[in-house]
Amino acid sequence: MNSKSLATIGLIIGIFLEALEGTVVATAMPAIVNDLGSPHLYALPFSIYLLTQTVSSPLWGRVSDSVSRKRLYLLGVILFLTGSGLSGAAHNMPWLITMRVIQGLGAGGVLTLTFTLIGGMYALHQRARVQGYISGVWGIAGLLGPLAGGLIVDHVSWRWVFYLNVPFGLVALVLCGLFLREKASPRQAFKLDWPGAIFLILGVGLLVWGLDQKLLGMILGGGLGILLALPFELKHPTPLLPVQSLRNVISRSSLLNNLLAGAAYFGAVAYIPLFVQTVAGAHATTAGVVLTPMVVGWTVASIIGGRSLRMLGLETINKTGFLLLSIGFAGFVLLIHAGIYALAATGFVAGFGMGFGMLTTLLLVQDNAPRDELGAATAAAMYARTIGGALGVSLISLVLTQPEGIRPAQLIREFQQGFFLSFLLAVTTLVVSIWKIRLSGPSAAKYHAPGSPHGSG
Repeated sequence: MNSKSLATIGLIIGIFLEALEGTVVATAMPAIVNDLGSPHLYALPFSIYLLTQTVSSPLWGRVSDSVSRKRLYLLGVILFLTGSGLSGAAHNMPWLITMRVIQGLGAGGVLTLTFTLIGGMYALHQRARVQGYISGVWGIAGLLGPLAGGLIVDHVSWRWVFYLNVPFGLVALVLCGLFLREKASPRQAFKLDWPGAIFLILGVGLLVWGLDQKLLGMILGGGLGILLALPFELKHPTPLLPVQSLRNVISRSSLLNNLLAGAAYFGAVAYIPLFVQTVAGAHATTAGVVLTPMVVGWTVASIIGGRSLRMLGLETINKTGFLLLSIGFAGFVLLIHAGIYALAATGFVAGFGMGFGMLTTLLLVQDNAPRDELGAATAAAMYARTIGGALGVSLISLVLTQPEGIRPAQLIREFQQGFFLSFLLAVTTLVVSIWKIRLSGPSAAKYHAPGSPHGSG
């Protein structure tokens, strides 16, 4: 096994731990609160981790365009493991919350730099396959997380939810430290647009938190922060946003599709458990019958998409993904009365479309980014999806009232309207994909399957 393969295994282990963390900790939170107290802070250790990860991602990406990505990645792993170990040793909730901030900062680096490093290590077709595997690992972590969290809490201690990250994380650290090789490329001196970066990070942080908590003041403050950041970002030579990439129509449309698809998919996912329990009258665990096929569909599509890129072409897979995503959410609207298993089948279609769509939008963003902006562009793609998810949850909540005391027929109509909103968002991604990604000529040959009218043969 060569050095590149060993380094890739290390990167995959790191991303697996980062992906596992969200669902494992969510499962363990009741036991954590029972032990540490402070039930009024129940959601904060989970949400502060996600928020810190989200707002730090673009900063990791932009800094990596100026300094060694390998060293930054190793720093991110060290922060993640330090936060993990100290979270496991927590004896009160404020300490746990503080350590989760450190862990979230590290996770932001691990997430962003894994995909950025893969983007620099492999050519387009090889990269598609590797990133497909990484997305597959992410899906597996989503499936195993609740089960692993339950087993650890029931048979050992909630503290091992955090401690177990350390030995596996050290393996990732050693493999990447020894075998990861960066391609030599000219780098700009690090001169970050600090005023723009501060306004943007604060703005997005307030926006995501405000959307999650439905606080209008925070949402408005977040929007104001983003607006204040734009004049600085547009004028600075190394802004936090990938301004050069955004001048490219394919990059712009791909980032927009990440935002829209994130809103459609994660907005629906957030309310499927509520639908299953309030409308279908099933237990909470039955929601997994619908949610699991969506995760499996995403995982399978990521692997298939990566392996079939050379045969089908990037543009075809991209459009197929958003078409399937639209069909999946149309199924949720039309089959809402058909029962749980019918929704599970259409959920698999939506997840499959999401897997195709998210794999190809990331590849398109990376492939159209200048080399000195690869980290910022990669971070922006993930950033857009996260913000889209928060936006989708809030949008769907606008059409749903409190389920208590509402007649079932009215409740079904409201959920149907919520799923219809996800369908409209998904259709918009398809329209953007068809309208904007119209590639022709020799420069576009790499996006088409070999032997196609536009291919290189």
